[in-house]
Amino acid sequence: MALQEIVEQTVSGLGYDLVEIERSAGGLLRITIDLPWEKPAEGVPAVEQFVNVEDCEKVTRQLQFALEVDGVEYRRLEVSSPGIDRPLRHAADFERFVGQVIDITLKAPMGAAANGQVSANRKKFRGTLERVEGADGAVGWQIVWSDAPAVKPGQKVSKKRVPPPVQVLGFALDELRDARLAPIVSFKGRGQGGHTGGEVPAEGQVG
Repeated sequence: MALQEIVEQTVSGLGYDLVEIERSAGGLLRITIDLPWEKPAEGVPAVEQFVNVEDCEKVTRQLQFALEVDGVEYRRLEVSSPGIDRPLRHAADFERFVGQVIDITLKAPMGAAANGQVSANRKKFRGTLERVEGADGAVGWQIVWSDAPAVKPGQKVSKKRVPPPVQVLGFALDELRDARLAPIVSFKGRGQGGHTGGEVPAEGQVG
C-alpha cells in the first residue's frame, strides 16, 4: 500500500484530517493533521478548535503500528498541527479560511490582472481570500490586495494622497501549484487561521 494511502486511512480512521505529508533528509517523516471542519450555519459564529499534544500522540502511536505492518522505512516520525503557513489543499480549506490573507502560486502565469498592474509572467500573489458565487450558483475564488505600503503606528497619512488601486485576481483551484495561509504573526491572533497545537516526534526505524 502506498504511503499516502496508509497515512490517509490511519489519520481519517482516528477522526482527523490529513493536511500534509513531508519526507525530509535524514529519514524524517513529517505528518500534519487537523480536526475536521464543517461550515457553520448562516448566522452562527464559527468556533475554531485546534489539534493538541494528546491528538498528536494518539495519531503517532497508530501510525507507527500501521507503517511497521506495511514495512515503510523511516528514521523519525513527527506528527504535528498546522503552522501559521498552513497549506490549503481542498475546497473545504478555502471555504474555511475566507477572509484570511493567503499566498498562492499559479501553475502557469495568468497574465495581467485588474487595471493591467500585474506583470504578465508573475505566478506568486498574496491577498485576502474571497468566495465568489456566480449567477448560476457556481462557486469561484479570488484574492484582493492593494500595493499601498503599510501605515506605521503614529504615521500621518495625507488626505490628498491617491491610494493605489485595489487589485483582484480570480482563480480556479486546479490552476494552483500551491496555496497557503500567509505567515502573518499578530499578537492579537489571526482569528480562524491560528493554529497553536502540539507536535510529537517519535524515533524509530522500520523495515
